[in-house]
Amino acid sequence: ESVVSLSGIGGKFGPEYTIYKNPRGTRSVQGKISYRGPLQPGGSLPRIKLDLTDDEVLTLDPVTRVVHHPYSDRPEDGIYVQCYCFEEVFAEKIRALGVRLRPRDLYDVIHLYRHHSTKHSRNIIFSTLKKKCAFKGMPVPTMNILEGKPERAELEAELENMLGYQVPALPAFEQFWQELPELFEWLYHAVEKAVPPSIPLMGKAIDESWYPPAMAQAWHTPTPLEVI
Repeated sequence: ESVVSLSGIGGKFGPEYTIYKNPRGTRSVQGKISYRGPLQPGGSLPRIKLDLTDDEVLTLDPVTRVVHHPYSDRPEDGIYVQCYCFEEVFAEKIRALGVRLRPRDLYDVIHLYRHHSTKHSRNIIFSTLKKKCAFKGMPVPTMNILEGKPERAELEAELENMLGYQVPALPAFEQFWQELPELFEWLYHAVEKAVPPSIPLMGKAIDESWYPPAMAQAWHTPTPLEVI
């Protein structure tokens, strides 16, 4: 009731949990929280899904991150959460891509590869990937494995269907798929990753305390708006 009165968002705030066996035969849990927003139209309610499992291996130490929460109920000492480190996220995304070949995994893998943090962490990423694949009893993904998967035929069409409404300007499928061979060559130590030239600072220091502004999503447009 307090959440409803403070936020103006009504819904079923008691999560509904379903316990099931995943494809590996171990127990997993999925929780769902339905809610009705202030501009929610008719029809089925949107849901927040919580997927819980202990069928994973954590190979690197987690990192503590600050939760960006620019609202009046933010605690004075902030909100913190333990997360996968960058290398573990990247390795897990490559492993997931090798299992299910889904558009969101392809999108994430390429964007993580383009991130500057990969420059000096290849060995850690590859070692972590091998441990994760060994735990799941699967081979380490390669380009040949991905090309031979039956899901490959559907991937191109599904990229637009699954991500088109989430990304204001979704690049063409070829931009992602054609970069995968380079990623695997880099991962398997065949080539060094090219470093893009840095932008000159024009004699000015970078404000490292800056972070992206809070954004809001209007129902009539797919482009997020800055909250003023």
